[in-house]
Amino acid sequence: MARRLYIDEPISRLATWSARLGLFGLAVAALSVVILRSGLLEVGPALATFAAALGCAALAILLALGAFAAIWRQGLSGLGRALRGLILGIALLAYPAYLGSKALKLPPISDISTDTVNPPRFVALARERPADRVAYPGEKAAALQHKAYPDIVPLQESLPVRSAYEVTLAVITKRRWAIAEARPPVGARGTGTIEATARTPLMGFRDDIVIRITPLGSGSDAGARIDLRSASRIGSVDFGANAKRLRALMEDIDDAASNAPEPKPEPEPAKKPAPKRKPKK
Repeated sequence: MARRLYIDEPISRLATWSARLGLFGLAVAALSVVILRSGLLEVGPALATFAAALGCAALAILLALGAFAAIWRQGLSGLGRALRGLILGIALLAYPAYLGSKALKLPPISDISTDTVNPPRFVALARERPADRVAYPGEKAAALQHKAYPDIVPLQESLPVRSAYEVTLAVITKRRWAIAEARPPVGARGTGTIEATARTPLMGFRDDIVIRITPLGSGSDAGARIDLRSASRIGSVDFGANAKRLRALMEDIDDAASNAPEPKPEPEPAKKPAPKRKPKK
């Protein structure tokens, strides 16, 4: 029986290292996400770990391109490995590149409020936020916000302030945000506030939300005004996340308020009976 002769073609070292770096970058990126979401380390080291993953991805792409050239010129094998490194590198860099393109189009702000003159204040969450991120950033940020997001305005509902507070709290609870404090309005002229924390889907960054519900008029059925504020804890650019969150939240509150049952009228306080007069003798 004749024997077949197999000749092993040399594999491109560039292709091998491209695939290895692509896999390593993917593992490092996953590790950085786990660190951020679990809070095992501070944000700085976790972001540095993610940056290292992006560096591995960029290097994997460069090595893959070099491997393609070497395979074409020298007839080496390893095309599959080079493709693997290229695909993994592009996959890791795609989302950060998308965010970078958004950052070029959006203003450098990360604190959005429906009321930029008298924005809702963080009270319960003030100790959780960095000291320089408790107060609203000021007029410059307000001007940038009005230009970029002119639709972020106060929400007005026909519900009494107490009903508007309960509807808003139900929407927040349904979203499963961590509620730091919920203070209901006291009386028909009281103000209700809700403070909660949301997390971004992938990296798990914490963004804080405060909602203020105030009566529109003097009567108990005059309606309610709802002001909202969403602010990131880190970073000077939010890639439009806070404005997007407020839009979705206001839409949900408005829908819930439209479907809310008619509020029952508050019972009037009972009048004290007049004191009986003693008969004159």
